[in-house]
Amino acid sequence: MKKYVISTSIKSLILIAIIFLVSCNQGKSDKMTNSNILLEEWTGPYGGVPAFDKMNLNSIKEALEIGMQQNLDDIHAITSNSETPTFENTIVALEKAGEVLNRVQQYYGIWSANVSSPEFRKTQGEMAPVLSEFRSKISQNKELFLRIKEVYSNSLKTPLENDKQRVVQLIYERFAMNGAELNEEKKARYAAINKELSTLYTNFSNNILADEENYVVYLNKDELSGLSEAMIKSMAKIASEKGQDGLYAIPNTRSYMAPFLTYSNNRVLRKKVWENYYSRCDNGDEFDNNENIAKILKLRKERVALLGFNNYADWRLQNRMAKTPENAMNLMNAVWPAAIARVKEEVTDMQSIANSNKDNITIEPWDYRYYAEKVRKQKYDLDSDEVKQYLQLDKLTQALFFVADELFNFNFTPVPDGSVAVFHEDVKVWEVTNKTTGEHIGLWYLDPFARQGKRSGAWATTYRSHSTFNGKKNVLGSNNSNFVKPALGEPVLVSWDDATTFLHEFGHALHFYSSNVKYPTLNSGVRDYTEFQSQILERWLSTDKVITQFLVHYKTGKPMPKELIAKIKKAATFNQGFATTEYLASALMDMKLHMADPTNIDIDAFEKETLVEMNMPKELVMRHRTPHFGHVFSGEGYATAYYGYMWADVLTSDAAEAFAEVPNGFYDKELATKMVDYLFAPRNTIDPAEAYRLFRGRDAKIDAIMRDRGFPVPKN
Repeated sequence: MKKYVISTSIKSLILIAIIFLVSCNQGKSDKMTNSNILLEEWTGPYGGVPAFDKMNLNSIKEALEIGMQQNLDDIHAITSNSETPTFENTIVALEKAGEVLNRVQQYYGIWSANVSSPEFRKTQGEMAPVLSEFRSKISQNKELFLRIKEVYSNSLKTPLENDKQRVVQLIYERFAMNGAELNEEKKARYAAINKELSTLYTNFSNNILADEENYVVYLNKDELSGLSEAMIKSMAKIASEKGQDGLYAIPNTRSYMAPFLTYSNNRVLRKKVWENYYSRCDNGDEFDNNENIAKILKLRKERVALLGFNNYADWRLQNRMAKTPENAMNLMNAVWPAAIARVKEEVTDMQSIANSNKDNITIEPWDYRYYAEKVRKQKYDLDSDEVKQYLQLDKLTQALFFVADELFNFNFTPVPDGSVAVFHEDVKVWEVTNKTTGEHIGLWYLDPFARQGKRSGAWATTYRSHSTFNGKKNVLGSNNSNFVKPALGEPVLVSWDDATTFLHEFGHALHFYSSNVKYPTLNSGVRDYTEFQSQILERWLSTDKVITQFLVHYKTGKPMPKELIAKIKKAATFNQGFATTEYLASALMDMKLHMADPTNIDIDAFEKETLVEMNMPKELVMRHRTPHFGHVFSGEGYATAYYGYMWADVLTSDAAEAFAEVPNGFYDKELATKMVDYLFAPRNTIDPAEAYRLFRGRDAKIDAIMRDRGFPVPKN
């Protein structure tokens, strides 16, 4: 055998080359890990946690770009596989793809929703079209879809295990619904539309934030009549932070608008605050959203037309519980007449009080909350401000944990301060464990207070969802609210409605923690079903066990008196005309906008004309007027899906009656176990309608929701 001898000089050159290559690769590794924390795998306790305390806005763009490229590399590995497509080498591989990007996007989401700034919004504007193009590269990847389609077709001939079959179905439908089977020309247009929409969505949501920041009402000391001491202190603090010492600020958010309209005795100021809030993004200035909406509607219709659909609603609802927009409209139209009829009764009661007080006014939208509160006191001897004295945020948080223990066998324990990184000092964290076994389930982050840069409203989200296909993943869940932050040392007292919302969002969190699925896709929700799990949890607020243990006076610590409890329960259907109508008006508007021809549409005119056709009472407005309807126009999550709250509430009311039918009511262990096993733990492993039938033994009926709201039950 001939031997090859390498000279010393050549050896030296090779060694230098190796060192150079290693150093280059090490440099790349350092760039991905040490110099950009957003790319790093989560480490530390509880299965690893996000490094929220080390977030650096300058790193997000690079992190997204690297994460997207790694995700595309993962997809290329799937499509370049020469083996016959199988569940393992295609579907499982797809489920594992993009792990780094998923982590980066959790940071991106925090900036967007919780700590936005002008600097972030600039980056967001730059990255929105880039992210859209990236998503199109995957959703329109022909080779990838062909592999998915082959696995799907084979599964129809030879069915897989139930959860695998469901994953394949959901992934196939997702790709098919997003244009994977279009020809190349139509794919290109589809992707271009998505890119343009991504920028419009970003502009829309940023305009809302801008209008919430730009319109602040400042009050003098003599303009505070009717307001609570806690609210006055909070308003003074905000004004001081804005450089207006001695004044009192009302930020342009629901968390301040609603209590001000309820309690302020100054009608002129009520009108001003009302106009600021409901005219957001409808002021004809740089933050006006009407043109954005018109463009969004046109692009959405054009995009679904490429797939052969007449309108956006037909396309969107095909895999929802409702199946068709007509079914959703039928439900809403069945409730609407009763809702507006109740509004007429409520306005009559309010006008009567105004007349007896010689207020010399006709009820207008900025009067509704104010006079409704007076009617509540007159008809039910129930004072909302009195009720608030028993609704402390800390005690309500303990009530959440009590319900989680009783129904789900979960235990919540505060983690030591500093042991888990948070993105703001207001955020607190609890460990979630199985009460019986001690098994670690996840962490719960609570971000309760309003602040500049945080979007309004309340929501739940996950930083990491449960799955077991690639090693058990502990859940990192979050609840986010916009309670008014009190002055130092003051308690956080909230309204009954806000307390209900607090439980609602915790219901989403319990849905996250209850998950018992193997594959990540099965954690995805069906939009008109996922609100059920949150809405059903609201019912526990008014149970005797919660009221007697946790609704105690913030000064005396004494439980809520039985007389007050009786008043609350007696007034359970009070103001349902207002609550149902303001919600339904938005839900109907959402559907009608997406079923209309958007050519040359004038958004303001369409809104006004449609409300007239609907016989919308003039004394109130939609919960979300179109120019700031973020659910529908800052993304596509709730587009033609805002009706889903009512669809889910049909299930909620029906399920609540199931608890009323058993001996131990809402704390019946057997029924609670069925609810968790069939309606929470499976997530999207089975069709929601079938899941509900497993729980109830039949389909839900509309009768229960009508009884719940005090409306006449329709005759069969």
